[in-house]
Amino acid sequence: MTLQIADSVSLSASGARAHAAAARDSLRTEPRAVRITIIALAITFLSVFVVLPLVVVFAQAFSKGILAYLAALAEPEALAAIRLTLLVAAISVGLNLVFGLVAAWAIAKFDFKGKTFLITLIDLPFSVSPVISGLVFVLLFGAQGYFGSWLRDHDVQILFAVPGIALATTFVTFPFVARALIPLMQEQGTQEEEAAISLGASGLQTFFRVTLPNIKWGVLYGVLLCNARAMGEFGAVSVVSGHIRGETNTMPLLVEILYNEYQFVAAFAIASLLAMLALITLIAKTVLERHLDEGQDVNDH
Repeated sequence: MTLQIADSVSLSASGARAHAAAARDSLRTEPRAVRITIIALAITFLSVFVVLPLVVVFAQAFSKGILAYLAALAEPEALAAIRLTLLVAAISVGLNLVFGLVAAWAIAKFDFKGKTFLITLIDLPFSVSPVISGLVFVLLFGAQGYFGSWLRDHDVQILFAVPGIALATTFVTFPFVARALIPLMQEQGTQEEEAAISLGASGLQTFFRVTLPNIKWGVLYGVLLCNARAMGEFGAVSVVSGHIRGETNTMPLLVEILYNEYQFVAAFAIASLLAMLALITLIAKTVLERHLDEGQDVNDH
């Protein structure tokens, strides 16, 4: 009887392997010419719309030599834009990290009324144009806005200053951390947290010693995407910044200004920094996705 069961299991495994092999073969039933054409079209599309623009950016940035490139980056206006971009990115990423952790923990670990509505609100910036989101802040904090008179009376400057730029950037980027963590935390479940609490751990101890180590790669992934979007944001920041040179121009805004003034080397020099950020983000994203996949495989086993 035992031998019969073993033979049956062996036959079933062999049948499954044969079925998988047949499925893989079926994917290659198209003629060789069709496969080559599809691959060539994909490579051509990526080369024209992704690789070629990057090459042009760096070629134009270094078109007058390395000294002209470094001189463009050393301009006071360029340095001010770089500092402002880093400051705004740090503020928005920090706020979105806290919000993303809290929102993902609440959505993934608890059931409550309004949960679907909260998820919808998190996705709102994905469906609203950045320019519209910037105009919302103008309507709220502008001179003729809802809070404009109160802000003016108390000498508080929101628009055309760092707070307005940080608010607009935070709004545009706040879904990234939460959206990276919610599916990851839902897949992990609540068993480990429940076990920690049953052993006497407090809520904060459970979070920092159980939950956070399990989602660390997801946190880094969300922070990476949030930072890349924050540093490259143009539409919302353009509406609320006021374009005050040397004060409220971020790197993307400065690129536009320099290009419109025909300072092509300076414009592409700043743009090359954003392009390098994109390349670094792409590499880091690939590494983090690999870690996330490895973590999911461990949890499955």
